[in-house]
Amino acid sequence: MNTHARPRLNAIAGPILGEFLVGMSVAMAGLWLASQTSDVAAGAFGMSNQVMETLFVLFRVLAIGVGAGITQAVGGQRPEAARRTALVGLGASTWAGAFVAGWMLLANEWTLDVLNAPSGVSLLAAPYLQALALAMVLEAYNLTMAAILRAHLHARDTLLVMLVMHSVHLGLAFVLMRGVGSWDGLGLYGYAVGLVVSRVVGLVMHLRFWRLRLQLVPHRRDWWVCPVRSLMPVLRTGVPAASLELVYRIGFMMSLAAAAKLGVPALAAQAYTLQTLKYVMLVSLSIGWACEIMVGHLVGAGEFRTAHQLVRKGLRNGMLASGALALLAAASAPWLMRAFTRDPEVIAAAQTLLWIAFALETGRVANIVVLGALRATGDVVYPVAASMASLILVLGVGSVVLSRYFGLPGIFIAYAADEWIRGTILYHRWTTHGWVQHAREIYQRMRTPGAETRF
Repeated sequence: MNTHARPRLNAIAGPILGEFLVGMSVAMAGLWLASQTSDVAAGAFGMSNQVMETLFVLFRVLAIGVGAGITQAVGGQRPEAARRTALVGLGASTWAGAFVAGWMLLANEWTLDVLNAPSGVSLLAAPYLQALALAMVLEAYNLTMAAILRAHLHARDTLLVMLVMHSVHLGLAFVLMRGVGSWDGLGLYGYAVGLVVSRVVGLVMHLRFWRLRLQLVPHRRDWWVCPVRSLMPVLRTGVPAASLELVYRIGFMMSLAAAAKLGVPALAAQAYTLQTLKYVMLVSLSIGWACEIMVGHLVGAGEFRTAHQLVRKGLRNGMLASGALALLAAASAPWLMRAFTRDPEVIAAAQTLLWIAFALETGRVANIVVLGALRATGDVVYPVAASMASLILVLGVGSVVLSRYFGLPGIFIAYAADEWIRGTILYHRWTTHGWVQHAREIYQRMRTPGAETRF
């Protein structure tokens, strides 16, 4: 890999930041549109999004594994290995998307019951989740195909896809949810219809960029065939990483159930706060994804020292950005929250949560930046094993216990404590070079004759 030709971190992080900004803005707009109906509708929208994000763990298995495999293959100058991994990810996306769609069609009410959804919220959320089922298959394709383009350093192309796709979604959601003239619209279901149409647009654009940038045109069988032997390298990276995310989501869903017991106002305050905090995470998320992509390339090329320096820089920048944005969000809460609700109880609760979120977001940075970097080096088991106890005991059980004594603030205190504990563990792993042996193994594999056939 030519060091002088390697793009800078910011050149990759910038387009990824744009992707996150557009995607989160659409979700925020959807929450705002739902809130114009009622806090119950906003609670249903927020709870449904959390259910979807939990099910998205399956898609993350593929996106993480495929992305890591391709960055290492490209860095090690193994184009055929990268091509094969991309097609395996496409076929696997069909099956993952079908499973998630089936869950949302058949198990939506059971899922909401487990989460202690209030009856009013459940009545809206259950059919809404069913309406989103088809979109989940399309989402699986788009997430995997975007990860493959990014891994080949075509971040600007994925940004263009996301801009068009989310613009279509936002335009349709606004019309379909609020209605036109005497037509009252479809409410939450309008958001679901817009999601389906926009994901079709995204899929068409991804296929075009695959052909133009990667010279890759999937055949019919590539959409559903994923040989186990070819899938195993993807799963070796993706499954441990997604297992960690799954446990995180379980712990988080425990906290969501605890918040639901506090009533609709608390559930609405949590939904508004979490949606606002997604903007706070934007910079550190984009830096983290860019670091993961670049570290994968650097490991494939054997440039370990450069990778180490890159991650330290990314961690520093992410910490400064997240801390500043968290403070700004907390200070602006009385005005920000009025975009969603006029209920003074909900606004006051959200502002308290946003002040606590300063500790939450600064602690989260290491879990975004360092975790992705460790994954790119092939060090995928240690982060999972080292983080499990905190996710279960601090995030999950801690949220339930602290909510009984401190309400919603107790839940967010548990969030912050969990992020700092896990972040400290991961940072120690990186600075003590526990990842180097895994990186050496990947580098040697990329240099072994015939590695393309075994990748």
